[in-house]
Amino acid sequence: MSKKQEKSAKKPANSKPSVKKSATPKSSSNVHPMEALLAKQAIGSLRRGQEMDAKIIGISKKEALFDVGAKANAVLGDRETREISTYLPYLKIGDTVRVRIISEESREGFPVVSMSNFFERGKWSILKEKKDKEEEVEVVCGEYGKGGVFIDFMGIRGVIPKIQLTDQFLNNPERLSGQKIKVRVLEVDQVKNRLVVSQKASVLKISQKELKKQFDKIKVGDKKKAKVLGVSEFGVFCEVEGVEGLIHISEISWEKVSDISSFAQPGDEIEVMVVEKNKQDLKLNLSIKRLSFDPWKEIEKKYPKDKEVSGEVVRHERYGYFVRLEPGVEGLIHASKLTGEEKLEVGQNIKAFIERVSKPARRLSLVLPQKAKPVTYR
Repeated sequence: MSKKQEKSAKKPANSKPSVKKSATPKSSSNVHPMEALLAKQAIGSLRRGQEMDAKIIGISKKEALFDVGAKANAVLGDRETREISTYLPYLKIGDTVRVRIISEESREGFPVVSMSNFFERGKWSILKEKKDKEEEVEVVCGEYGKGGVFIDFMGIRGVIPKIQLTDQFLNNPERLSGQKIKVRVLEVDQVKNRLVVSQKASVLKISQKELKKQFDKIKVGDKKKAKVLGVSEFGVFCEVEGVEGLIHISEISWEKVSDISSFAQPGDEIEVMVVEKNKQDLKLNLSIKRLSFDPWKEIEKKYPKDKEVSGEVVRHERYGYFVRLEPGVEGLIHASKLTGEEKLEVGQNIKAFIERVSKPARRLSLVLPQKAKPVTYR
């Protein structure tokens, strides 16, 4: 028996030839093979690092889905998904945002995107849009400082000027610290990193469009009634027919002002003159002193050279003594005109002579009476 016949004899009578079957991988999902192929091709057209505008098709605290123009929807990276809840009030299905591809295909088969551009710049766009539409935003209040109540909006630091608070917080702005409140955006400038908001405009529903109409009605030179809202070391904050204004310390009186609170208190109603309009900020610069006669207007006629005058010593500086001749007019006895033997004190009434008057500089020089004029006298 040949070897071939021997092998044939060993096989069972009913045996069949073996057939090699190709292994088919099990699908990890119920996606139709054709859909999976199309998705694979679409994902392949994306490039890592590519930036594009994507439409939000789903968003919640747990996930965000985007249409990136491919068959497969893109998902937000895990780390940014944990941060998305902060932005939920300002994002909705149908919005278009700028994204960056960080993975063409994840293990689940979807592209992964980043919204870092939105987180860095998109929030400024939100603020600008809210300002244009006069809509409210929610901010977290911080400490109260010199400029007002500091606030935080999605990491952007801003301020509520004291004058933009309602009466409830005007006298005690510190009470807002740590509170979440609604405000309206007054100024927003990403380049200058500037954000100014108003709590009062939100509460009282003050429209910036209506405010501009009121602002336009007010003219430079108008005499108006103003309500005092607050007093600071540099001036008095007022409201004129609903428009914010400031009386700078230099515009309070023709005299030197050392205590602003002696001229005005919150709640007072005072007469003012409009001296300037800031169209960009819709604010007024106001004056009290310009409602009264300027004593320097005819200074040279009233105080000619060598005239003897009487006055009160009101200040002592290292370079000399200031003497008040009348409200708004002070003269200086310079230290170089003194021998050192004089005994001058603040509050003392003295006689002196006019040495020099400069109307443009609003300066007046005095010398004390002497038996013989000093050699420096001209």
